[in-house]
Amino acid sequence: MKKYDFMSFGEPNIRFTPPDHDRLGQGDTLQLGIAAAELNCCVNISNMSVERLIPRLRTAYITKLVDNWTGQYIVNRAQMYGVDMSNVVVEPFDNIGRTRNGLAFVEVGIGPRPSYQIYDRGHTAVSKIAPGEIDWKRVLDTRWFHTTGIVAALGEHTGDEVVAALKAAKENGAYTSYDLNYRSTLWDIEEARKVAEAAMPYVDVLFGIEAGAVLGIHNEEGEDNYFSEDPEDYRKLAQKIMQKYPNLMAMGASLRQVKTACINDWQTCMLTRNGFFLSPKYENVEIQDRIGSGDSFAAAIIWGFLEGHEEQEIIDFAGAYSALSHTVRNDWNLVSREEAYALARGGSARVKR
Repeated sequence: MKKYDFMSFGEPNIRFTPPDHDRLGQGDTLQLGIAAAELNCCVNISNMSVERLIPRLRTAYITKLVDNWTGQYIVNRAQMYGVDMSNVVVEPFDNIGRTRNGLAFVEVGIGPRPSYQIYDRGHTAVSKIAPGEIDWKRVLDTRWFHTTGIVAALGEHTGDEVVAALKAAKENGAYTSYDLNYRSTLWDIEEARKVAEAAMPYVDVLFGIEAGAVLGIHNEEGEDNYFSEDPEDYRKLAQKIMQKYPNLMAMGASLRQVKTACINDWQTCMLTRNGFFLSPKYENVEIQDRIGSGDSFAAAIIWGFLEGHEEQEIIDFAGAYSALSHTVRNDWNLVSREEAYALARGGSARVKR
């Protein structure tokens, strides 16, 4: 029996957000949170599995943190939601910040002004991680391992460590997933493609609307559809990618039509070896905070596979769960499994009493 049901590797950031759609530098207050694609998945999976107050699935996070208040805040908050943080590599704080933990500043958009995320994550502990610093074969005692293109982009060796971790997880008998999560502010597409192509032989489930762009594969309509929000375009592209990489058992993506920064249409889709599956479309979703919605989708897909559900049930649940994530401030989706199933089954927003 594996020690954990789910583990992920990434870099967490302290998130600062001005309230009430204010711009950074405008207000006197910043709200505190945590931004971390991979830790988001840990927290969400833990939250989805709660029964009688206790998470049934065992989740764990792997990262490297400096031992100061930011690191302590991240560890304490993750543990509060049932995530095992005992595998975190800890570096002593030098009292100056030559090595630090990352920050992220988020403006929540409104109307025609989009949300805006600014990274402040240079010289972080994860970005300086060295080969061999984590013994992946020993650490990855898990049923499922997940990581992303964000952590791969951060430092000289982080891309190699992502590939090494995925390879070790497969050798240990785990299912693996990789969210391409391409961020143009962190690296260029050619660098992202190099890591993704090295990682692909060790990936079972691939996430990301940007899959074609990062992997350099386009559908028959051409490169203009790299980031298409049309489910049919994604299906065709995913079929080509899964033909090239026969080890893939599934690909999934969230599809967003932006009407305003506060009103979006939302739908999710997944291609497996059994067919193409599409969630209901949630129109005119009113947005409290959209950051982390893609991680909610990925977490729900992974949770569904871990629980052994059928593909259509998985995508329906993932669509509802990730749609509801837009209603919660900060990255973590503090919506219950029951609330997501109620929406997936056609529930309304009437007051529950």
